[in-house]
Order: sequence, then C-alpha cells, then structure tokens
Amino acid sequence: MKRLWILCTLLIGAQCFAAVDVNLASEAELDGIKGLGPSSTARILKARESGPFKDWSDLMRRVKGIKPSLAAKLSEAGLTVADAPYIAPDAQKSAKP
Repeated sequence: MKRLWILCTLLIGAQCFAAVDVNLASEAELDGIKGLGPSSTARILKARESGPFKDWSDLMRRVKGIKPSLAAKLSEAGLTVADAPYIAPDAQKSAKP
C-alpha cells in the first residue's frame, strides 16, 4: 500500500511540472499557468480560434499583453508553443556559433 501511495504521489507531481502547449490546452490548463489569469486566458483562446500559434512570436503578435518578459515567465512556468519553450532573441543570438 505504501508503494502505491508513493507511485501516485510521483505521478501527480510529474503532472504539475509537465509542459502545457498553448495550442492544445484547455481553459483550465491555461488558467493553471502562473502568470495567466482569466482575461489573458480568454484572449489566448479567442486568438487561437483563427488557428494554432506557429511560435512564440506569433503568440506575442496575436495576443495583447504578452511581451518578451511575460513570455519568459510563462515558459518557465511550463507553457510552450508548438512544444517549444520561449527563447529570448538575445539568447538565440548568443547560442549561435
């Protein structure tokens, strides 16, 4: 019984840290992301009606209020766009050889 309890706890804990893709997430899943509230979730869902987000720049262009600093925080909280985390433009430049 103790092993079953530990297994259940680990599974629940893993789900807490699982990535949430903005193109697939429900309203409740989006609301569960630290930094997103009901109004920002509603804006995301409304923008998503016209099609999935291609990448983070597409999300930031189509959803009012999501700027690079917020995108970084949302990504740290587990939000992804097309299964990709947010990478700041400065970080992309420095990562190239």
